[in-house]
Amino acid sequence: MTALDAVRRVTAELEESGVPSPRVDAEFLVAEALGLRRSELYTDPEVSEDALTRLDPLVGRRRNREPLAYILGEWGFRRLNLKVDPRALIPRPETEGVVERCLLHLRGIPEPRILDVGVGSGAIALSIADEHPGAQVVGIDYCSSALSLAEENRARTAVDGRVRLQKSDLLDEVSGQFDLVVSNPPYVSPEEYETLQPEIRLHEPRKAVIGVEVGAEIAREARNVLLPGGWLVLECGDGQAAHLAAELETFGYADVVQTPDLAGRDRVVEGRWG
Repeated sequence: MTALDAVRRVTAELEESGVPSPRVDAEFLVAEALGLRRSELYTDPEVSEDALTRLDPLVGRRRNREPLAYILGEWGFRRLNLKVDPRALIPRPETEGVVERCLLHLRGIPEPRILDVGVGSGAIALSIADEHPGAQVVGIDYCSSALSLAEENRARTAVDGRVRLQKSDLLDEVSGQFDLVVSNPPYVSPEEYETLQPEIRLHEPRKAVIGVEVGAEIAREARNVLLPGGWLVLECGDGQAAHLAAELETFGYADVVQTPDLAGRDRVVEGRWG
């Protein structure tokens, strides 16, 4: 069997199990079993028995709808390659846009202080520190296991000690003032949660997904730690941006804007304090 034969076989098996993007996932899984990059599959090397032995359990996990990122154990986010596992949500492309908006607001500030509320895997905090050489970032999370994953990712990233992690339930344990507060909070309602793909419902941490008005609570509390002129940047669910933007204006934020993701859906809400 060649690599492309294996890809075709795995694609059929994943398609049978209802896996989205079965061909792409098959390529990732076969490449992982062979120790190759996806592009190298198209040289169509032979697949050894040892590689098939490694491949079959990977395919079984994906057929059970375990997320591809958890199976591979790492996932790309902007310039970083992060460790991922069920301790935290898998970083998603729309959250890369959140980082982009943060970096825009931090231009011209040589050593900005940033607070990342709900740091999870560390994707936002570490990316900001990676792409802004003067940034000093505090990442907080109520979940000890998520913080341990963020610590492992911090060790993988050359951020020169500029990211500090601490446990806090929202902003309860936070002191000091910041130029920017950012969060990708839980924003899926319990009713909507039941309609989500099994990759999310069965494998990703439930408490990091389900949340009602958490973004608004962060906006309310962030007023106590933002410097005058500092920015709040929040990710939100599809269809939630207008309501969240109105709440920011009620709380006294100025220059409130809604920013679309790559699909054209408003998924980021920003406001300036003071």
